Amino acid sequence: MKNRILGTTAFALVAASPFAAFAQTAASADAGVSNVDEIIVTGSYRRSLEQAVDLKRKNVGFSDSIVATDVANFPEQNLAEALQRMPGVTIERNKGLGQRVMVRGLPSEFTFVSINGLATASGSGGRDVEFDIFASEIIQQVTVQKSPTAAHEEGGIAGSVNISTARPFDYEGRRVVAAVEGAHNSISEKVDPKVSFLASDTWGDWGALVSFSTARRTNRTDSESGINFRPLTRFLNQGSGRGTQAVDVVARDAGVVVKDRMNAKETDLIIFQDKVGDRAYLNTQDQWGGTISLQYRPSSNFSLAFDAMVGAYDTTEDEYDAAAYSASSRSTLETIHEYDKTTLGEYGMVVLRDVSYTATQHEMLSKERINKTDYRQFGTELNWSGDSWRLHALAGYSGADKTLDSSNLKHVAYAPSRTRWTDRGGETIPSTTSGGFDMYNSPDKYLFEAYETTLEHITDDKYAAQVDFTKYLSLDFFPALTSVQFGARYTDKTKQRDYGALNIQGSGAGKVDYVGRPMSQSQLTPIGDLVPGGAFNVRDLNWSQVSNDYARRTFRYDGFYTPFNVGDYYEVSEQVTAAYAMADFNFDIGTVPVAINGGARYVDTSITSSGYHQIQNPNGSTGYTPEPVSSDGGYDKLLPSLNITAELTDSILFRAAASETLIRPALTDLAYKRTASWNSFRFTDGNPNLRPTYAKQWEVGLEKYLPQGGLLSVSYFSKQIEGVVRQALTGVVKGVTKYNANGSVDGVYDFDVYQPINQPGSYDVSGVELVAIVPLGLIYSPLEGFGVNANYTALDSSLAGQSKIGVPTPPIGLADSTYNFTLFYEKDSFQARVSYNYKDKYVEGIGYEMYPIWRDGYGQVDFSASYKLNDRFQVSLEGINITDEATTGYTMDPSFPTAYELSGRRINLGLRMEF
Repeated sequence: MKNRILGTTAFALVAASPFAAFAQTAASADAGVSNVDEIIVTGSYRRSLEQAVDLKRKNVGFSDSIVATDVANFPEQNLAEALQRMPGVTIERNKGLGQRVMVRGLPSEFTFVSINGLATASGSGGRDVEFDIFASEIIQQVTVQKSPTAAHEEGGIAGSVNISTARPFDYEGRRVVAAVEGAHNSISEKVDPKVSFLASDTWGDWGALVSFSTARRTNRTDSESGINFRPLTRFLNQGSGRGTQAVDVVARDAGVVVKDRMNAKETDLIIFQDKVGDRAYLNTQDQWGGTISLQYRPSSNFSLAFDAMVGAYDTTEDEYDAAAYSASSRSTLETIHEYDKTTLGEYGMVVLRDVSYTATQHEMLSKERINKTDYRQFGTELNWSGDSWRLHALAGYSGADKTLDSSNLKHVAYAPSRTRWTDRGGETIPSTTSGGFDMYNSPDKYLFEAYETTLEHITDDKYAAQVDFTKYLSLDFFPALTSVQFGARYTDKTKQRDYGALNIQGSGAGKVDYVGRPMSQSQLTPIGDLVPGGAFNVRDLNWSQVSNDYARRTFRYDGFYTPFNVGDYYEVSEQVTAAYAMADFNFDIGTVPVAINGGARYVDTSITSSGYHQIQNPNGSTGYTPEPVSSDGGYDKLLPSLNITAELTDSILFRAAASETLIRPALTDLAYKRTASWNSFRFTDGNPNLRPTYAKQWEVGLEKYLPQGGLLSVSYFSKQIEGVVRQALTGVVKGVTKYNANGSVDGVYDFDVYQPINQPGSYDVSGVELVAIVPLGLIYSPLEGFGVNANYTALDSSLAGQSKIGVPTPPIGLADSTYNFTLFYEKDSFQARVSYNYKDKYVEGIGYEMYPIWRDGYGQVDFSASYKLNDRFQVSLEGINITDEATTGYTMDPSFPTAYELSGRRINLGLRMEF
């Protein structure tokens, strides 16, 4: 039995159940739970929606799916941008491109990701997956499951993203598909290629499929960003007269009398603008991915498949900054030109809006980040069914290697300046009282400080094996019990990180002959030539600085390398044994058919973590333990789940679900490494004994099914989340000998130990999701061919007050509302869609743990159109962010903007061929 949803020209966005994944016996570890027959969509976008809605109607629970209606025809440039069309799903963008997925407003690491039933390795430093590493053309289907059953692998409080690739018996006979595309970015003005290919065939009981995709993307972003709040504590508690001068200036120009300049509770409420930065980014991505699938299917009752998925994602990001740092170590206040006591007066805060400083640190920064990620996955899956039994078995490996090579060429100049907020961010000009210089056009003033390099390498390896048994029942004494399922899974995960940093200051190792050399002595290039596309777009500015290519060739002397620092090394291994049992019940309550799935999953987890511990040597220098120090941890948990569906009428279904689930701690928090602050008498450790963050969740919903595949649905969900991780004092190490720099004993002290812990208490997240799929011909016949596919999610959270100064702050990343709206039209060989995706404002971070930094609400318009020339050829045109929206943000109040970024629009023209 095949259970893929196939088609020819579009993709389906549906609200489906976790059992939809069970129906995919050729693609999912949860196969065999549902007896849904194969659905082959041979029509259009509308037809694929109709078939997907029909599949939803036959299943139990809550989830959403997006399906390629033909191989090598998955929508958007990457998975993240495709998934943003789903109810409750938003994405994190990096320079205009989707990167990470957030489900129902929770952080991206709260989402569990698997490919073909295997947990995904991506090379990120945590557990979250960077979706932009995967070529979308090799993906067949993605399901976001929001109400798990006991059979689902644990690990996602927000939800689980299950990705499927294609197999040969998904199609009838031979299929050969090729596609080419050119993509244009409006700012970089580059046209980039994309090529994809698939060949699939079956020979009797055997089948084979290969697919390949490669693409380059050149994206430019112009940005005025980095502006943020800084507490005046930075100046007020300084010695050498700087602190007292700041006290006098604040009193003289703003009428604020500082009673105790060493009291942070007082000085943290006086705010100045820390820095202003004008930045141009060039992000070049080279991506390829391929799959091989071999399948043996001698009968409809037996299938054996081998799947391989390999690929690479290489990016080079060039960043060029002209920045001014008001909080210079040499500076203090000179004159306050404008201040604001009212905007944030309810918090007792005074904001200095326009200030002259005595010695601002001006910087020209040329930054280069080279990211190379290689991933691979290999898996074998067996499916067998008898008269009343079904067996499913899975074994495989997923791995990733990521290397991040970064550098920063830093030239610095100190001069008096004046910095103030503008309507988009901020600006720095010469001081009106003490002079200064033109920070954008004075290369002789900037002196070489360092060429800073860092190198990070992450390896991520995951092995898994699973077996599932299903027994179908027909009991006279208990006819409601229709099947039982039980199984077990073992996973073994290891993640290792190495990191190092080294600054170059001369023409060779240990040399400092470049220090103090003017930037004008290096080869300079205007900003409009450093990044393709011409002039800077955010402001009417032009400046010149050193290209990253020149910096790499010039400052990396022969034999240079960045050594790894043992203090930043860690390795975390995790073994998980899980077993589950669940049952399906089908019965009638009066005239209402009811289906129930209930069960429990038992999870036992063991952790071994190791890292080097920082120590102080007898000569006063800082060192590390000669070998990594290991520590073990572990936990077990029983996770119950329940899903219910009731068919109230022929067209109205009621659904309900309840479960307990978890997300495991970040690996960086589990890493048992130690750093020491000798002057603060403090150790900071990882904590292998961290427990997961747990969620108790429930959801109810109603669905109204309309003719021609239409759907109206509403659901309400609630999550109680407990055990959130935070830093805390966990103990004391007594009798630590502290040495002076000359090797003499300073004394013997007790050192506090800070570690991440599971925070006591819980917080609630709840929300409403609405879905409408409406063929408009149902309402007005002349609109036949038009349709609407829309969804809306509203969220609420009880968590607030993360700020140290008591400013109410919602959870980071949680937006109050998100919505998507797609208007589609199709007739004969022509199809077109226009989509609008919106995410409300949200907190993206807390500056100095005091001031919430907000990202403004963002909406984006995309379109797609295609025309089928004949049975073999189809042309397509796509536009991404066609209204050229900017990304903006602010601190505390919109009148204090922090960021303004333009990443441009992208236009793609493609040709698809099938033979």
